[in-house]
Amino acid sequence: MADLMSNDMFLAFSKYATIVVLKMMFMAPLTGYFRITRKEDRKKMLQTNPDVERVRRCHQNDLENIISFVVIGLLYAFTGPDLSTALLHFQVFVGSRFIHTVSYLLALPQPSRGLSWVVGIITTFSMAYRVLTTALFL
Repeated sequence: MADLMSNDMFLAFSKYATIVVLKMMFMAPLTGYFRITRKEDRKKMLQTNPDVERVRRCHQNDLENIISFVVIGLLYAFTGPDLSTALLHFQVFVGSRFIHTVSYLLALPQPSRGLSWVVGIITTFSMAYRVLTTALFL
């Protein structure tokens, strides 16, 4: 374990994975805040509040994308990529998720949200490609 903590690649991955996981965790209380301030009563559910639904969908999108990034990113870090290339992958993904969240919550016009999602998913697929090509040649 001490070897991992002195590995620059693992430390970089840990830093960026922690940032996006904390961002994802922040979305749950934000959803609760919007439910309280918009006076949405889940028991009656005659109609949903669009602001609450927007935050909830944003959180759901985080769950779908960040968990994949954490798993694939960890495997990617173990393939031994160049540190600068790995940092670029990690930073682009984190940046795309923050842009996606801001675009979602502020209801910015498309294609801002769609493009930020595409950038994040392409980054994750790029790391997955490296993992698979490395694993196939072992």
